[in-house]
Amino acid sequence: MNKSIGAVAVPLLALALFSGASAADDDYSSKNFLLGDWGGLRSQLHKSGVDFAFEYGGQFAYNPAGGTSHRGAYADQAVVGATLDLDRLFGWHDAVFKVTLTDRNGTNLSSKANLGTLNQVQEVYGRGSTVRWTQLYYEQKFFQKVFDLKLGRLNVGDDFFPFPCTFENLSFCGSLPGNIVSTWYNWPVSQWGARAKFQLADTVSFSLGLYQINPNYLKNEQGLRLDNPGGTIGGLVPVELDWKPKLGPDNLPGIYAVGGWRDNSNGSDVLLDVNGSPRAQTGADPLVRGSESGVFVMARQQLTRHKNDASRGLTVFGNWVQADAHTATVDQLLTVGLIYSGPFDYRPHDDIAFAAGKTHANSRIADGQRIANASIPIGSGISPIPVQSGSEYPFEVYYSFHVTPAIVLRPNVQYIHTPGGTNANPDIWVLGLKYSVTF
Repeated sequence: MNKSIGAVAVPLLALALFSGASAADDDYSSKNFLLGDWGGLRSQLHKSGVDFAFEYGGQFAYNPAGGTSHRGAYADQAVVGATLDLDRLFGWHDAVFKVTLTDRNGTNLSSKANLGTLNQVQEVYGRGSTVRWTQLYYEQKFFQKVFDLKLGRLNVGDDFFPFPCTFENLSFCGSLPGNIVSTWYNWPVSQWGARAKFQLADTVSFSLGLYQINPNYLKNEQGLRLDNPGGTIGGLVPVELDWKPKLGPDNLPGIYAVGGWRDNSNGSDVLLDVNGSPRAQTGADPLVRGSESGVFVMARQQLTRHKNDASRGLTVFGNWVQADAHTATVDQLLTVGLIYSGPFDYRPHDDIAFAAGKTHANSRIADGQRIANASIPIGSGISPIPVQSGSEYPFEVYYSFHVTPAIVLRPNVQYIHTPGGTNANPDIWVLGLKYSVTF
């Protein structure tokens, strides 16, 4: 075990063993872990208020078509964490402390084979090969859980646009604004922040956040530091309104969210210089924009139930993100898809899913590229820049084998039309395998 990870896990283990607290039974099951109940120790820790997380996931990808070469790439992530139920431990009602470290490594097929994509074909790759503090926060609920406050080292995607990450293509994975917005830090990067959530009704809630924006947190050497490095460039404020209904006579669950964000960081205009002229003509410094903003919509709804089993049936989803056209190189992301859980009676825990997307390259980027191409002297031998005048269209289908509750294998096939939003790049086929093991 990594020394830094062990330094966190050992004190938490000791705290749980010497705690005499107990709690009523819940849905916890040691069958969800590959290493089982540790001779009864794991269940004892859970009843005392301590749950450990030990997880490993990997993603392989190979491109039989597209890119400049046919290559294979593998990236992975190890996760170690603990959740402390402070009520069970100390009688501190409705309070939780959570810590998570992640370690990412591997190679990126999008770069390795020069695929030219706007989003990666292996979502787990990114933010450097290093160990990071991904979560380190205190959460407290007040007024009979009407008000929920979270403080500490957070990543924005944990609480805003909380979309599942079952697909391998990044276009369909997790909190989508963070996949196209440079100041929105998703897992595994964390920064100091706060999130307030108000439960307005049984099915309606409103969330407001404030997160530090500091690019230095992206550096590998900052992974395990808990100080506040210099370089803060502003603050990100996201908001989200959620509705979680249960529709129809079968009470089919859904989640619908609408929200947006604004930050006060300085960002470079993608087209204009300080004088308001195209940078491709003048070569001058970019015009600095004093803020960035965007909006999003997220929808996910179960439509059918298979043989009265709530865990089986068809779910559909649709997501839309619009980023700031002044500063974002990718300014719009649209995804739709469906997931069928329990497709066969003899495989009731498996899933089959399909997703399609549209990732739009900012049209102002294309304007600058056209201007740059027009300024190339005739006979200079300089090749024109491929103009990103359109959108990238990713598609993915996967089948999810739940070998055991702790082991999931998810082979997939991806097809990407006009990668990079330009016809200059050939279409891509990717054969992938995404898997996870919970220890």
